[in-house]
Amino acid sequence: MSVMGNTALSFSEDQAMILDVARAFCRDKSPIGSVRALLESDTGFDPGVWRQMVDMGWPGMALPEAVGGSGLGMGAVVPVMEAMGKSLLGGPLLGSVLAGQLLWRAADDSAPSDSTRNAVLVALAAGAPAAVAVLDNHDWGASRIRCELGTDNALQGVKQQVMEAAGAEWFVVVAQQAGEPVLALVPAADLVAGARRSHTLIDCTRRAQAIDFSGVRVPEDAVVRGPRVAAALRDFRLLGALLVAAEAGGSAAACLDTTVDYLKTRKQFGRLIGSYQALKHPCVDILVGVDSTRSFVYHAATLLTDGELDREAEVACRMAKAQATETLKYAGDRAIQFHGGMGFTWECDAQLYVRRAQWSQQAFGDAQHHRKRLAQLLLDD
Repeated sequence: MSVMGNTALSFSEDQAMILDVARAFCRDKSPIGSVRALLESDTGFDPGVWRQMVDMGWPGMALPEAVGGSGLGMGAVVPVMEAMGKSLLGGPLLGSVLAGQLLWRAADDSAPSDSTRNAVLVALAAGAPAAVAVLDNHDWGASRIRCELGTDNALQGVKQQVMEAAGAEWFVVVAQQAGEPVLALVPAADLVAGARRSHTLIDCTRRAQAIDFSGVRVPEDAVVRGPRVAAALRDFRLLGALLVAAEAGGSAAACLDTTVDYLKTRKQFGRLIGSYQALKHPCVDILVGVDSTRSFVYHAATLLTDGELDREAEVACRMAKAQATETLKYAGDRAIQFHGGMGFTWECDAQLYVRRAQWSQQAFGDAQHHRKRLAQLLLDD
């Protein structure tokens, strides 16, 4: 049996058009000066820019038309995340897209119609920010769910690193009831005073909170149960890994551009430092890594479907995440070193990329996490 398996890779006209539009938008709305201006803000993003993203239909592009989405599928979100990563554009898009996918994929078609779930999906497609509260501790590799949903439908538990929680209107809380995973839909207004505690993340373009959901009572029609919840959670983690990989690939490309621009202007001993092979070769390594990342990412995007992700899609998503975050980590490290003493200062933009690399590496599992699971998938047959 071939270890590589499916090697299909396509880049559709729709994806090309979306990438062109997204790159132009992000370049215009998120120059490096604007990125730095938002680093110390409460939300980390510009609400006006988010509204424009909503107007372009980005939050609902992967959701079906039945709930107000565009029905383009998750493959259409990948170029948007790549463009956002290249411009370090912040905002709640990642959390909202993943929340919508988790809810949509977890629905049991044989179960009675869930009016609250459908209403939340419609709201997400229309641009209501949402976040998935999934981590019970800080370990992305942990599989045990500690948050409990009691028989009275009251939640008990604290969720960690809830991304972009400050601006979220809805939370999809991953809990367990009678030993089975469930999803509880909680509006932000239901949280009591003092339930939130802000996390300080190494990536200053992002925001996260720890949220205590204890005591929040969830209406029966706002709980998603059934056999598809576990599969949806698995797909959620894989899709999250892929979207972070796409974003990391864009950031690595921007990091390389920043580094090369500096190497072409900085002189030492009367020569441009970019003329030294010791600096040229790592830049080529980064370029090869960026190109490899894009191949892995769009290979995974090619295999995505609206149904449960199969083995080949899982392999592709895990490969993309491992490749992308390792590339960005190396690019950020070289950017710091090549800028010399200035690279270690806050004023140098290389700081932003190495911080993004550290966050991207851990989110949805680092390279070692995914390679361990790839070994099981590829070598245990």
